[in-house]
Amino acid sequence: MPFGYASPEQIMRDKADYARKGIARGRSVVVLQYEDGILFVAPNPSRALHKISEIYDRIGFAAVGRYNEFEELRLGGIRYADINGYTYDRSDVTGRGLANLYASNLGRIFTESIKSLEVEVVVAEVGDTPDGDAIYRLTFDGSVFDEHGFAAMGGQAEAVAARLKERYRESMALGDALAVALAALTEPGGERPPVGQLEVAVLDRNREHRKFLRLTGSRLERLMGRSAEQEAPEPSAEQAKEEAKEQESPTPPPTGPDKPPPTGPDGDVDDGSSPL
Repeated sequence: MPFGYASPEQIMRDKADYARKGIARGRSVVVLQYEDGILFVAPNPSRALHKISEIYDRIGFAAVGRYNEFEELRLGGIRYADINGYTYDRSDVTGRGLANLYASNLGRIFTESIKSLEVEVVVAEVGDTPDGDAIYRLTFDGSVFDEHGFAAMGGQAEAVAARLKERYRESMALGDALAVALAALTEPGGERPPVGQLEVAVLDRNREHRKFLRLTGSRLERLMGRSAEQEAPEPSAEQAKEEAKEQESPTPPPTGPDKPPPTGPDGDVDDGSSPL
């Protein structure tokens, strides 16, 4: 037990700073809507420890921070969803209900425990239409943010969110959405992570029953190849004009010491002034 007196405000500030520093040490995670559902993208070199997971039929989970802490939250969410789906109906399990459960647990731990959880969580639910999609971002103190279109957390979250805001547009195809996510996660002038160091998944509203699907292997490589082609810079209007002029202008005949210049009818050098 710590000695001395500290005001409640100071204690809360210290715990919040401690949690923010721990979360910022991790790598960012991006969640965004596309035309057929919701896309999750996270740089993650580990194949065993997942940042992105399925919770229930239409609900996905993404987190950053300490793995053991957000893994406990994930397992608790699965138990909550299974019990409620079995007791009542599968349609009664919603992303909003799960977000409220997480918010209650995170807020209680932040207030009552000496150490707060170093985690930030996104709960996403895909609807039958894009208007029915929902993305909830929860912070270490139990605050809930209803995000529209996209969300970024962990690492340099503010910079990633700013790059997302510049590039994001509604009703993107999956390849376009992946290109936007990778561009947001990549520092300016840096190289985007290879396929083997990415964790990518979707909630696809067109799938039957279970909407969650991981994108790996050749399918992810094809999507990344398309996104790289789309990101290739197009020539500017001035460059296009210069290239067109070069193609239209005739190539002058080669002249050199081995080839004499053309001559006129009387053997004089043809300078262009003699009539034909």
